[in-house]
Amino acid sequence: MYKRLKIYKNSWFDRFARKNNIEDKDLIVAVEKAEKGLIDADLGGGIIKQRIARKGQSSSKGYRAIIIFKKEDKCFFVFGYSKSERDNISTNEEIEFKKVAKIMSDISEDKISELLKNSSLIEVERHD
Repeated sequence: MYKRLKIYKNSWFDRFARKNNIEDKDLIVAVEKAEKGLIDADLGGGIIKQRIARKGQSSSKGYRAIIIFKKEDKCFFVFGYSKSERDNISTNEEIEFKKVAKIMSDISEDKISELLKNSSLIEVERHD
């Protein structure tokens, strides 16, 4: 049976998204593309980079989201940036994201529940 991918964002990414008017439905679109294999950049180690369009513009001029992505299980939006403000993440940032991905990819449901309760994680709800 198909297991529905759970989507989460950390509190930092939630603030970034609110500041930039990125809605949960935009995050869902980015994840659904990744689920179909349409990944903008696979950074390895369970980390992908997906484009998120600015309202009224193309995704190439929009935002980039760094996502810990475990296919058919769960994903975590952990970092975002505007393409107009920076070209890419640094090598050191990529290394750190991969360290976090190792931890998060095998995180228990109990730990996720704890992080949800203290608002370190926010679940992105799909309504379909």
